[in-house]
Amino acid sequence: MARSQKDDCVSRSFAPKLSVAEDPVCGSGHCHIIPYWAQQLGKNHLVAYQASQRGGVLYCDCWGKQATLASKAVLYSEGKLNIKE
Repeated sequence: MARSQKDDCVSRSFAPKLSVAEDPVCGSGHCHIIPYWAQQLGKNHLVAYQASQRGGVLYCDCWGKQATLASKAVLYSEGKLNIKE
């Protein structure tokens, strides 16, 4: 993660132990870094960019340690879960 000239912060997310070469846009990762950047920048409303191959912008609000994120989304998959008793 780093400060950005265009957005409030820019990041990338990797999880090789989970066989994730690079996450396109990691919402859970931003839940961790947005409170840090909110405090560093003295702002409650931030724009974050994840610089992966596909990339994406997240619009974030942070109040203390609580963060909310909004962005555009793409359906990745659908599935059914059958539970037998």
